[in-house]
Amino acid sequence: MTASNNTFDFDHPPIDPVAACAHWFEQAKKLPLANPNAMTLCTVGADGHPSSRIVLLRGFDDQGAVFYTNRESRKGLALAAHPRASLLFHWDEDPIGRQINIEGAVTFTSDAQSDAYWLTRPRESQISACASAQSNPIANRAAMQRAQESVEAKFAGQNVPRPPHWGGYRVALERIELWQGNKFRSHDRMVYTRAGSGWHAQRLCP
Repeated sequence: MTASNNTFDFDHPPIDPVAACAHWFEQAKKLPLANPNAMTLCTVGADGHPSSRIVLLRGFDDQGAVFYTNRESRKGLALAAHPRASLLFHWDEDPIGRQINIEGAVTFTSDAQSDAYWLTRPRESQISACASAQSNPIANRAAMQRAQESVEAKFAGQNVPRPPHWGGYRVALERIELWQGNKFRSHDRMVYTRAGSGWHAQRLCP
């Protein structure tokens, strides 16, 4: 993704970064990537320790960035203790790439929204989500397989319901940084921070 096809003008940035992010997401989908919507989710647990993992973006609009997971997992417990997060997207295929960093408060999506997304998942993924006590110790893969087979048998011939501990999170758009790579480390950076109902844009040194 070279600077030549970069439509973001860092010297004259748009007022609203949300549309710019959405445009970059659409361009990322054209890259030869299995998961162009992959993002690093960073949280801080009750013990003050940071942790990070890759999750998938499943929704993005003015209200925030949405992902889904087990709310009893390590990340779920961290978000319960400290409901704030950072999301980082990195596309580095061309060889000049882009990054988007989003920071903000985290809230649950509605049950209706979580249910709607759950219904789009493959049945096998639903079974895996039901069977996994995510982030908890397990003896071996055979034990995991038995748990999956138990769930499959329980719901044979019927829909697999969404577990109450599985659902969506929305990260509010409080701070957004757009980063465009350039040769010789002369990168472009623009950070947006919420200012009332609008945004304040500030260019940063690389």
